[in-house]
Amino acid sequence: MLAKTARNALSKQAKSPFRFRGCLNAKRDAPRMLTRSATTTATLPLPASHEDTDVIALFDQPQQPQWSTALNFTGLFNYPSLSTPLAFNALADSTLRRAQLLTERVLRARESRPELFKVVKNLDRLSDLLCGVIDLAELLRNAHPDRAWVRCADEVYEKLCEFMNILNTHVGLHEVLHAVLSDPEVVKSLTLEAHQTALIFWRDFEKSGIDLPPEQRSRFVSLSTEIMLLGRKFVNETTSARPPAIIKPVELQGIKDMGMGARLRLQAQFTQRDLLVYPGSLQAQMIMRSAPAEGPRRKLYMAANTSTPEHIETLENLLHARGELARLVGKSSFAHMTLADKMAKSPENVQRFLDSLMDYTRPYARSALRTLSMRKQAHLNTAPFPIIQAWDRDYYCPPEPPAPPVKLPPLTLGRVFMGLSRLFQNLYGVSLRLADVAPGEVWHADVRKLEVVDEETGVLGWIYADLFARRGKPSGAAHYTVRCSRRTDDDDLEGDLRDADEHDRALIKMSCDFEAAHRRQFPGQEGTFQLPLVVLLCEFTRPSISRGPTVLEWHEVMTLFHEMGHAMHSMIGRTEYQNVSGTRCATDFVELPSILMEHFLSSPTVLSLFDSDGSFAIRQTGHHEEDPCSSIDTHTQILLAALDQIYHSPAVLSSGFDSTAALAKLSETRGLIPYVPGTSWQTQFGHLFGYGATYYSYLFDRAIASRVWRKLFAHDPLNRRTGEKLKKEVLRHGGGKDPWAMVSKLLDAPELATGDAEAMAEVGRWKIEDEVSMPGRH
Repeated sequence: MLAKTARNALSKQAKSPFRFRGCLNAKRDAPRMLTRSATTTATLPLPASHEDTDVIALFDQPQQPQWSTALNFTGLFNYPSLSTPLAFNALADSTLRRAQLLTERVLRARESRPELFKVVKNLDRLSDLLCGVIDLAELLRNAHPDRAWVRCADEVYEKLCEFMNILNTHVGLHEVLHAVLSDPEVVKSLTLEAHQTALIFWRDFEKSGIDLPPEQRSRFVSLSTEIMLLGRKFVNETTSARPPAIIKPVELQGIKDMGMGARLRLQAQFTQRDLLVYPGSLQAQMIMRSAPAEGPRRKLYMAANTSTPEHIETLENLLHARGELARLVGKSSFAHMTLADKMAKSPENVQRFLDSLMDYTRPYARSALRTLSMRKQAHLNTAPFPIIQAWDRDYYCPPEPPAPPVKLPPLTLGRVFMGLSRLFQNLYGVSLRLADVAPGEVWHADVRKLEVVDEETGVLGWIYADLFARRGKPSGAAHYTVRCSRRTDDDDLEGDLRDADEHDRALIKMSCDFEAAHRRQFPGQEGTFQLPLVVLLCEFTRPSISRGPTVLEWHEVMTLFHEMGHAMHSMIGRTEYQNVSGTRCATDFVELPSILMEHFLSSPTVLSLFDSDGSFAIRQTGHHEEDPCSSIDTHTQILLAALDQIYHSPAVLSSGFDSTAALAKLSETRGLIPYVPGTSWQTQFGHLFGYGATYYSYLFDRAIASRVWRKLFAHDPLNRRTGEKLKKEVLRHGGGKDPWAMVSKLLDAPELATGDAEAMAEVGRWKIEDEVSMPGRH
């Protein structure tokens, strides 16, 4: 009920079942105005400021320390209490005791009518109290290079999550919340956001089997544990190496790749033996794209998509346990249980969306497949239109790395951050500024700190950027919300401590000091707010004196824009409750701001923001061609989303359920490329664990983001009025408003406001093929 930690995302967002989720005035140098070109209607960008060039230096010359020698040694994130792992453990103990006291206060709420009016606020505070430490632990266990810190973070995470799990199934808390929602006077006193937060708590209690008799509740807990263990086992098996394909030297004849292909041929000639090529390796990728002979490509495809019976059994046990869990709480399937509080609302509505999207996409995908068939016909001199097999896709349409729509000079990391800052300033009046780092404030010397500043109200929060690859650091990119925004001036700490003794007061002081940091009142706004802290993790190449600054590939630029979309959602979100702050919103809504950010990279006007002084030679290269096979990839994603729904339908509880047979049937009835007997690709579908029944979300948000881009921004991407509309109608509210209402208002589409089956189908009819983002990025 009370906690969802905010490591984003569909961008790696770690979730706990408890919804205790989980949390200076400055001006820009340039004036804010809407300057328009004499020959176009597009808004001209504001000029770069000195602060923008400071951002370039911060990331392009990282050998210079960011911290000031005038600053005293502190702890992580400038919390003096977090200077050692032992101190972190002490903070966890202090937080745990304080959470227990607050829980006891909520449980007594029915004894005092004024306390009933504070229950929703206090539940949200309890959530924030725990998540403020759990989210920090989640970051440290993934990012800190010191094993002592990692071990401590693991202990803290498990200790506080164990308490959260108790709260998730706490009958007393559920009864108090029931009393609140059953009292018309109390309900009437709740703001829209407070009521939304209360309903989140209520739905999460229901999902935790709170109404079940003791024996069934015990079964719910055991099934939840079983699902967690099976899920982790499934993901570990999914990412483990698969047996190699045996490739004969003669099968490599004709490979045009003069680099790796030539080395493989020489290796085969030198050793006079067959080659062992592992699925997913660079050698395998090269063969799939470059080997004219069908044989080695087929061998590698089979090796990559053949599973052990044990791995299939793990997946099917996971799916069955989820189905049983849903039945236990009165739902017909895990999808019905999961989707009730999402934009989709039901698996039937998801199917409407997928069917509509499939109807739109299929003609384009078939046309692309016909092109591939003609290429195969010409290559093999066959009869017209030979069948494209699964191992033919990459050979006849090799995946091309994404490229910018115009010719650009090399983009350094600093220039990209400067461009981001200038984009945010043009759209929202918000900029990124260099911030000093105190010794001990960050976990690695690579970490850079930016403050996010609104031109009217000052500092909104801070972004810590840990962007360079290093040993032991997780691969990929992620956005962590270490602390959410929320209102704090009405917290009533003294009310929590009314029955606390001196020992308790001394014990919880550390937690109180930790929570009280990073707060401020915004000019012209009521209340004091906790400022958000977010962390971006990437694995870019580290700059050096010999190589110079980090130069990003285009897909890395896209990744950074995507993750900064999440970060700005966290920063601009201004809600009174942390449970609905920023990225703490519905799974099928959370990717909208980040995917929309990728669309800005399709605009030459936006790309000009990377140029601070006119030294760039940005040239239009003519019509920007998209990947001719992107429609095939979109079609494939639709099939995966459909498979995810099948795997979380009532069918999984039937005695004859066979995940491989279900995949084969879907491929044969709705696929473009024939299913290959003997393969079982589903064991590579790792998202089945983290995004069970919600894999459609990325396609769904792609469709909405494409619509928003075309309707609001494509013709004038730097228009401040449009940016303010996005900020006011979407980003500011986080999960505090119905996402359908937000999208409806943003697009001036009242027909979407109800979010019914027809609204889902309408989104499926929207065009997404022109999106610049790569399929599958989360």
